[in-house]
Amino acid sequence: MVVLGIESTAHTASVGIVDDAARILALAGDMYRPPAGGIHPREAANHHVDWFPGLVERALADAKVSPREVEAVAFAQGPGLGPCLRTGATVARTLSLLWRRPLVPVNHCVAHIEIARVLSGLDDPVLLYASGGNTQVIAYGSGRYRVLGETIDVGIGNFLDKLWLSLGGTFPGGPALERAALEGVELLPLPYSVHGMDVAFSGMLTSVLAHRQRGASVPDMAYSVEATAYSMLTEVTERALAHRRKGSVVLGGGVACNERLRRMVREMAEGRGATMFAPPKSLCVDNGAMIAWTGLRAFRSGLAIPVERSQVQPRQRTDLVTTPWRDA
Repeated sequence: MVVLGIESTAHTASVGIVDDAARILALAGDMYRPPAGGIHPREAANHHVDWFPGLVERALADAKVSPREVEAVAFAQGPGLGPCLRTGATVARTLSLLWRRPLVPVNHCVAHIEIARVLSGLDDPVLLYASGGNTQVIAYGSGRYRVLGETIDVGIGNFLDKLWLSLGGTFPGGPALERAALEGVELLPLPYSVHGMDVAFSGMLTSVLAHRQRGASVPDMAYSVEATAYSMLTEVTERALAHRRKGSVVLGGGVACNERLRRMVREMAEGRGATMFAPPKSLCVDNGAMIAWTGLRAFRSGLAIPVERSQVQPRQRTDLVTTPWRDA
């Protein structure tokens, strides 16, 4: 079985093709980079419109498959930016109708979990999902994925982007901030905002900018932000492992590419006798392969939908999506 997946939740347009052995036959994508400031949803959607035709062609060529060999078309239904989601859904509907193939909706957050599960071989891990718009600690229970904790204000990735832009940088902020943090030496005092299993980052942004006014260096600010924010994420992940008595944790989302975060979570997990797994960075960021793989599993469970029921859901929550393949 071969399934094609369309990812378009935010800045990235991506097409992936996988088979039922979880082999990634093709992965093609391009990220929208605004000339200044952060992401404008409509401009990002226009970028996706321009890129998707070529990405579909490239993915089919790289996978060496023809449209008649694709058995289903999967797409990210949510959560995400409305204009971007609608662009990807339109591409998926078009392919579904043109090729006469079933259409399969996929939750973007669940896709991060499923690609990490199959790559790691870990059956029932806790997921630390850290991306631009989403920051959640997730575990499976009673037929669906449950959100054990999450941000109560802004996603960790959006926080890092906004901070870097405030410091005069360009989008995306996370990778540049990581490079700057390597040169930091002084740990500046910042708010450590953990509320049970939830976290908050907006107060940290205000505090960092106050340090800037007092003359703090960019490397010290970057280092302090990483040390504080990632300690918060590591703490709530450890609490989830203990509460759910899990023996493994996986990372997902673009911020999970950060080496300091990977190291901190790995050290925490190993200290508890648990296993930690982080996918390759190309599969931590938004990508069509995770949509295709999750779509394949969903399709096998009978979750294909007609085009008229394929509306996108920008605020679709992880814990409201059924996952029948988990108990199959």
